Amino acid sequence: MAQSSISITVNGEAKEVEATTTGVELFADDKNIIAVRLNGELRDLYTPLNDGDSVESVALDSEDGLGIMRHSATHVMAQAVQELFPNAKLGVGPIIKDGFYYDFQVDQPFTPDDLKQIEKHMQRIIKSSQSFRRRVVTEEEALAEEADQPFKIELIQDKEAHLDPSTATEISGKELSFYDNVDRDGNVVWKDLCRGPHLPNTRFIKAFKIERSAAAYWRGSEKNPTMQRIYGTAWASKEDLKAYQTRLEEAAKRDHRKLGAEMDLFSFPEEIGPGLAVFHPKGAAVINAMEDYSREMHRKHHYSFVQTPHITKGGLYETSGHLHWYKDGMYPPMHLDEERDADGNITKPGADYYLKPMNCPMHNLIFKSRQRSYRELPLRLFEFGTVYRYEKSGEVHGLTRVRGLTQDDSHIYCTREQMKDELTSLLTFVLNLLKDFGLSDFYLELSTKDPDKYVGSDEIWEEATNTLREVAEASHLDLVADPGGAAFYGPKISVQARDAIGRTWQVSTIQLDFNLPERFKLEYIAKDGTHQRPVMIHRALFGSIERFFAVLLEHYAGAFPAWLAPVQVLGVPVADEFAPHLAGFVKSLEDEMVRCEIDYSDDRFGKKIRNASKSKVPFILIVGEEDMNNNAVSFRFRDGSQLNGVPVDEARAEILKVIAKRVQVNSADDFKAAVAEEPVEAE
Repeated sequence: MAQSSISITVNGEAKEVEATTTGVELFADDKNIIAVRLNGELRDLYTPLNDGDSVESVALDSEDGLGIMRHSATHVMAQAVQELFPNAKLGVGPIIKDGFYYDFQVDQPFTPDDLKQIEKHMQRIIKSSQSFRRRVVTEEEALAEEADQPFKIELIQDKEAHLDPSTATEISGKELSFYDNVDRDGNVVWKDLCRGPHLPNTRFIKAFKIERSAAAYWRGSEKNPTMQRIYGTAWASKEDLKAYQTRLEEAAKRDHRKLGAEMDLFSFPEEIGPGLAVFHPKGAAVINAMEDYSREMHRKHHYSFVQTPHITKGGLYETSGHLHWYKDGMYPPMHLDEERDADGNITKPGADYYLKPMNCPMHNLIFKSRQRSYRELPLRLFEFGTVYRYEKSGEVHGLTRVRGLTQDDSHIYCTREQMKDELTSLLTFVLNLLKDFGLSDFYLELSTKDPDKYVGSDEIWEEATNTLREVAEASHLDLVADPGGAAFYGPKISVQARDAIGRTWQVSTIQLDFNLPERFKLEYIAKDGTHQRPVMIHRALFGSIERFFAVLLEHYAGAFPAWLAPVQVLGVPVADEFAPHLAGFVKSLEDEMVRCEIDYSDDRFGKKIRNASKSKVPFILIVGEEDMNNNAVSFRFRDGSQLNGVPVDEARAEILKVIAKRVQVNSADDFKAAVAEEPVEAE
């Protein structure tokens, strides 16, 4: 006899319900609930429940709910495309950050008018209240239903074990299933191979927008057919969609590639090649300020500076393992030093040389160059080392993904007993330095072993991972798991920083490594006279100079704090006769290493001020007749506020004070606060 009731837990509360109950009945009174987490797994609302199940509601505006809505929107988009372009072949349609995409093989690339037509058709589908209904099929049934869809057939035959994460939306390792789009009359109007879950019906897609289309290779390989990828976004409300679009507009204004050209900071000459930047004087001024401060802080924290070459024999990277695990990311070798006799016979074999992708193997050779004592540990080696990585031309992106990059690379060698304390102080050092650059909103990510790509024993990996986890948790920052994201030689903590408009950037990384010391046979003489392996910690604080420069440029929208600004002071004389007085004052600042310019152009004063206001310079100094007569200057700030008639000695001292404090100044009030004397603390 069938059970008439079952016992389940709903949002932590025990309940007795009818055996036929689903999430539809459980949450009928809350129209914001669109799915359930059933025993920890996301499922459709109408999934049958069993005795003992644990059920949690999933709201539309939650992270899980938004993901489900966006994936449902991919189905609506694919349905619209196939109804408008019947010959379109379906690829995959995963969700991505803030949106979704779907890949199609079509006869011609989509045009802007096509995208508008697809969006209008999607709106009609959404208003028709089609429901999403799941059905499980056998492999034979799936192949028969997808007979005219070659890419779906490939997914079915390959199974999930051979697919990248983006295609996991299509195939489940447990079973194959389709989702049917069913109209109000019960007719199946469209279907797609999918593991789900989905919304109850299309009307839950509250606000969406088709954004753009682009070419993409099937499954990310240039060896495969070219697809047309349509990107879209979907949100729980029109207000959320508008806020997202506003963020995109703000991000576009802050795009470091745009600002780099407008502010004359850097460029990517075609004659040099993609992903290889040249920094102009103003861009190099910012980088010098970054590096100078970094060097100062590393000296204070007892780092030893080293320098290593840009190329090396391939044997070094065979020892390190990079030629086995990382070769696809390296430039091809240069075969050098081969010698032949007059008959062309090889008398001296040559060697393959590689542009270095990493600095760590060379730092290991420095450690190994002589016998080391435990008294020298921890030994902290530091280098601004330029490395080269062969990114595909379609993947390079401004300064954030380049082929030539300079790492502020440190490798710390310590004993096992020193390891945890060293990691703790290292994380504190990293976070404090990032705060000095104006970043303050952080969380941490712990990247653990990729089971298919690692060296060393499981026991060593477990010890390293647990140690990093303990250090990260002790920081009291949020810690997010990144399963399988570690490099082949050890787990890592990465510092994720949120910028001024809430975007997240990975900046610093700290990796714990027991494996490279073993591969390089590194040793130190312990206190008891025995030979011991050091532990190695890899650390890049900026990540790379280029990428961190881009992060700061976008974070500040080009309006750097005075200490980092490419031009710190811009002088604007009201008329030519006041220029000598201004030039004398600017010269006194330049003697203090302040980066200054004077506008000597023939433009009228009003135009000079307008140009100066667009320049993002923190201090615009104006000199008119009254300023000259009183041996003073007047300040104009980024927001248009002014401080007039400041005596030159006072002005010089205050500018230097603001620069030394490394604070942001955009207004007269900011300036006054920055130059105010620090309050004396009561004893």
